[in-house]
Amino acid sequence: QVQLVESGGGLVRPGGSLNHSCAASGSISSANFMGWHRQGSGKQREWVATITRAGSTAYADSAKGRFTISRDNAQNTVFLQMNSLKPEDTAVYYCYLPPGIWGRGTLVTVSS
Repeated sequence: QVQLVESGGGLVRPGGSLNHSCAASGSISSANFMGWHRQGSGKQREWVATITRAGSTAYADSAKGRFTISRDNAQNTVFLQMNSLKPEDTAVYYCYLPPGIWGRGTLVTVSS
């Protein structure tokens, strides 16, 4: 079974940027979809972004225009570049591989 290891969380000021990576222990070249979800304190987990094997992307309205998802199949890694961060982006971000494989989550805190 593939395991997902995330890195790139941390504290950032509003308007700043962070880049998340999600490294898989096995090949992701055959994965049709990979993506990111997030869960803020006291909130439901919500979908953020998805990328297909061919590189097509989709974003939640909250992420559109600010976040970019990408993948490098040769490196078995998925990325989430987050720009123009807002306090409401504060959450634990989870990499996922359908069906049902999740990273452990990394905390992003956007605060002055």
